[in-house]
Amino acid sequence: MTLTDKAIKNLKPRGKRYEVLDKGGLYIRVNPSGTKSWVYRYMVDGTARRMTLGRYPAVTLAEARERHAVAGQDVDRGVDPGALAQARKTKRREEHTFADLIAEYWEQELSKTPTAKERLRLIEKDALPHWKKRKISDITRRDGVLLIREVRERAPVTANRLLGVLVRAFNFACEEGLLTTNPLDGMRRGEESARARVLADGEIKQLWRGLDLSNEDIDIFHVVKLAAKAILLTGQRPGEAVKMKWDHVEGDWWVIPADQRKNQEENRVPILPLFREVINTARPYSAGSYVFASPRNDSLPLRRAAISTAIRRHYGEMGIEEQFTPHDLRRTFRTRLAELGISDIVAERALGHKLGGILAVYNRHEYAVEKRHAFEAWERKLRAILGLEQGDSKVISMEVFRHG
Repeated sequence: MTLTDKAIKNLKPRGKRYEVLDKGGLYIRVNPSGTKSWVYRYMVDGTARRMTLGRYPAVTLAEARERHAVAGQDVDRGVDPGALAQARKTKRREEHTFADLIAEYWEQELSKTPTAKERLRLIEKDALPHWKKRKISDITRRDGVLLIREVRERAPVTANRLLGVLVRAFNFACEEGLLTTNPLDGMRRGEESARARVLADGEIKQLWRGLDLSNEDIDIFHVVKLAAKAILLTGQRPGEAVKMKWDHVEGDWWVIPADQRKNQEENRVPILPLFREVINTARPYSAGSYVFASPRNDSLPLRRAAISTAIRRHYGEMGIEEQFTPHDLRRTFRTRLAELGISDIVAERALGHKLGGILAVYNRHEYAVEKRHAFEAWERKLRAILGLEQGDSKVISMEVFRHG
């Protein structure tokens, strides 16, 4: 007599557990607590064995019969299905979770790369919350598509960076024998159109905090930090900032020679208190002619690429989500001048741009006073963003001079 769903539901618990046969060694076991489970009894090499096929009703009668049929085929081949199932469970317990994979990947490879902390931050922010406890063999391509799509809606560039590090992490898993295939292999990155980045108030605040010389969590050369501040404060080209010399400082003006400028025209930049402190703070790091001297050879200027590299590696650690460039600091300066009501003519002259069209021919006014007013307006705005009182710059502490 075979079982039916109705018959199983009518089975009542007793003082001791008991089993009712379906067929071919498949039983329904009824425990005193009332729970019911499927049991397969079989013989392998003359020894009686049994294995559990799941609980009822989570495993239906039809499903139990399917599992019983598969296990019976193993028995026919001389294979112990119970031992095989136990081996699978053991392997499953020992299999890496996503968090395990990332920990091993970090230790063996990622931590030794130049952008290690930033790439780890991408994983910790967007992937670990979703996949932390998942077995890596359970993570599918669809999981990857949905995760990257979610991040891309918020931050397209970040999504591409995250995809890159995840693909490498799963490749590492394949190389280490933890997986046989990479579920994200072949996923395409999204288009990255050139973006005109202007830093928001919160990003400026995070950047300034990250560029504080006493902030040892952001491991950037002090001179690089100071040069980045100079670009934000003055809006001048990064290539001009790193070539600033001490003899370019004339009182309250930074005079950029024509031969160092793209348009071959001298530019005079007002030196206000925040910028003055940056310049003065750079003095102990320079024994040569350059204000922002190379940390490796102070007779040479800092390389512009050093600022770009530092920002690329550490913007995430500063709490800024989208990558930006030193030139974006110049764009931020220009945009903020417009927001402050500075006329386009004065703002363009503040950047050192030539006036266009007929203005270039007939308007030879230097706008020295107007430029200073523009820079003063920007410094006031910047102090408000940073929460600095007048005369309070927080550029450096004396401890930095002793230990920096």
